[in-house]
Amino acid sequence: MTQKTILVVDDEKHIRMLYREELEASGYQVATSDGTEDILAVIKRETPDLVILDIKLGIARSGLDLLQEIRQEDTKIPVILSTAYDSFKHDMKSIAADYYVVKSVDLSQLKAKVTEALG
Repeated sequence: MTQKTILVVDDEKHIRMLYREELEASGYQVATSDGTEDILAVIKRETPDLVILDIKLGIARSGLDLLQEIRQEDTKIPVILSTAYDSFKHDMKSIAADYYVVKSVDLSQLKAKVTEALG
């Protein structure tokens, strides 16, 4: 069985490192981006099986906009929106995501969605 690759896009370095550590410990290969690069170029370079995407990416970037870019290029790659703000769940742009997870120190919900998405 080939190792699945997950792309984590988050502007907070400690979140990227936490997700990398936890997901690698679960047997996944993890690539990270702070969201400043062209998302389609990152996806082309890393060829992830799944994208975990933060909604708030600094002042000028929105994960919801990146989600739209991803969907225009690839409708099949699973995307998990990961945010500290539950209110975005009802944003119309978020319906293009496959899953929605509210950030927590307990990553069990995120890991469950990763397993479900890659299952």
